[in-house]
Formats: sequence, structure tokens, C-alpha cells
Amino acid sequence: MAAHPWHLRQAARHFWLGGLIAYPTEAVYGLGCNPLDRDAVQRLLQLKQRPVEKGLILIAADFDQLRPFIIEPPADVMAPVLASWPGPATWLLPAAPETPAWLTGSHNAVAVRITAHPLAAKLCRACRSALVSTSANVSGQKPAKSALVLHSQFRGQLDFVLHGKLGMLRQPTPIRDAMSGRLIRA
Repeated sequence: MAAHPWHLRQAARHFWLGGLIAYPTEAVYGLGCNPLDRDAVQRLLQLKQRPVEKGLILIAADFDQLRPFIIEPPADVMAPVLASWPGPATWLLPAAPETPAWLTGSHNAVAVRITAHPLAAKLCRACRSALVSTSANVSGQKPAKSALVLHSQFRGQLDFVLHGKLGMLRQPTPIRDAMSGRLIRA
């Protein structure tokens, strides 16, 4: 899953310029952007036809990239979260007061994951940031599992596509609420 360093630099450049990036994740191609760039997030939501109220997932290469977006719960709550990372487990954690509403939607939590996908992790490192990660599809349609499907669905509307192999999951990662332990998405 090696990406040429030039491709990672180009993806990071687009990230910082407010662009939309597609990249492989554990199960499907993801669409991402700078989570602190309101215009980029609005453009992504518009492209997906996804309501802002739903909130978005952030992926990161390490926990430090997530810290600005969350209020860290007590150690007993965090133990199962940290034990599942890096890995294909997305958790809802309490959102920091500064976390933009375009990330949390109508919730007081933010969905986060430390990705185990090598290329997605390299992308987060190249961007020096967590990034928005939502499935590459128009809401209600099947997520793209190949670059060919990705290109046909979005026809020039993406600023950069980081090509690579998907992980081994058959469906997007499960989402669990860290505070209650409740499974939100199987």
C-alpha cells in the first residue's frame, strides 16, 4: 500500500487549499477534507447530498490528531476505545466546545477513528491533521469500492484521488458510543 511521497504531498496540498480528496479506507473509498475548513466541508456535504445534522467521522493517524476535537472521557471509558485503535472501530466521543457544528451535526459528540489503513494513516500524517472521512458516494447510493466507480460517480468534482487498495472489511466500520457502549452502526 505504498504511495509515492509526491502523491501524498499533492493530497496534503489540496487538503490545505480547501480541496476534496478521495482515498482508500478499511472498507470503501472515503471522501475527505480539512475538518476546520467550513467551505470544504459544506462542499463535501453538498456533493454527497448529506444533511449537516448527521455529523461526520474524523480519521487520524494517532490520538494527538484527535485531541483538539474531543473531551477525553475518564480512563475506564477510554480503555476499550484505545484498545481498539489503530483499527476499524469508530467511536463517538464528547465533542470539545471548539469543535465546529458542521462536524458534530445535531449531536454533542464527534465520531472518530485512528485508522489502521496504512495509506489513510500516511495521508493524515502528510496533512498533519485529522481529516473528515465519509464514504465516497451520494447519500443513499453504494459507496465506491474502486477508483473506476469513484471517477464515474463524481466526474471531475474531486480535487485529488489518492489511489490504493482497500482494506479487508466488507462494510464501513462499526460506530459505538464510548459513553454508553451502545452500538450505533453495525
